[in-house]
Amino acid sequence: MKRTVLVRHARRTAMAVVALLLVVAGAWSSWGSAQHVLLSKGREHGTLTVTGCTDETCSGRYVPADAGSKRTTATMERSVAVSKGQTLTVVVKPGTDEALRTGWGGGLHAWVPLGGALLLASLVIGGGLRMTRTAWSSAALGGALLLGTFFAL
Repeated sequence: MKRTVLVRHARRTAMAVVALLLVVAGAWSSWGSAQHVLLSKGREHGTLTVTGCTDETCSGRYVPADAGSKRTTATMERSVAVSKGQTLTVVVKPGTDEALRTGWGGGLHAWVPLGGALLLASLVIGGGLRMTRTAWSSAALGGALLLGTFFAL
């Protein structure tokens, strides 16, 4: 009898650790970009006119909002929402020439890995932990984040 209780608790603990690991990894992955978009005060702002894209990045002419910047070009991660000739308001990551979209679209786009992690964690929460309400809440939050990003971009 005690052995089955121990196995049950070990299974629940393992599933909780996996779900927590998924959410923490998604948040950690998102924070790398989100911190520059959400905490953009004091960072370099401007507009990026996309002139060309490769398989992974898009680059173009950068016009800084502050006249003190000497930067004339910048690159950004390629996504389906970026096309040649498009002009985007961006913030530049310090120490690089990598630009990130600002505003609602950029803020939501930065949190996309967290949305995916919440969707994956909802499967573990519902199936492994048998916590259906929490699983549905996690799935709804992750889905809302992904849908919001889709419509904002």
